[in-house]
Amino acid sequence: MKKTLSLAVALAALGAGCSNLERSRDLANPNVPPAVTAAQVCSICHGLDGNSVSPNFPRLAGQQAPYIVTQLENFRSHHRSDPPGFEYMWGISGKLSDDQIKGLADYFAKQVPSSNASVDAAQIAVGKEIFEKGIPAKETAPCFVCHGPTGQGMATFPRLANQHQDYLVKQLHVFQETEGRPGTPMKQITHLLTHEEMEAVAGFLQALPNDNK
Repeated sequence: MKKTLSLAVALAALGAGCSNLERSRDLANPNVPPAVTAAQVCSICHGLDGNSVSPNFPRLAGQQAPYIVTQLENFRSHHRSDPPGFEYMWGISGKLSDDQIKGLADYFAKQVPSSNASVDAAQIAVGKEIFEKGIPAKETAPCFVCHGPTGQGMATFPRLANQHQDYLVKQLHVFQETEGRPGTPMKQITHLLTHEEMEAVAGFLQALPNDNK
């Protein structure tokens, strides 16, 4: 009888530990606070405060909340099918509810973006020209029209300031060469961009001064 009772107590304690909402990684539990999911799951790639270190993963700190919501919904529905999205985000987003998605978007939108590394000055100058004036000869619109004068983003158009150069270049190639990121005007905008032009504007955005949250 005593052994049975002890086993029941141990199992109950184990269950309580697994259900600790402040440490849970259970994406299917809508009761887990967004900050906990961000810390226990999202931080592995994006950093605890959304300022990811690796250029393989985008920075989410200060990102526009509506943009994050749209991307998580697209991952969840498999509408966004670029390779990194497929590999990392389909499984993670699959069990998230609408409220969990909104909570995560609000959490990262409130984080403070940190400055990123600078790049070659000549490259920055070329990128600044593209960002502010576009490339008229190619009918490429200026980036600031949708992403804001300081790259801070606007609603469903993402913040680009301080984003990793390598990540942005990869995404520009996805827009240009695939259908993995549907539902945006970027296919047309990137149509005639060269790799060097992509690197330049992405370098300018990575190196932007961090005074524009």
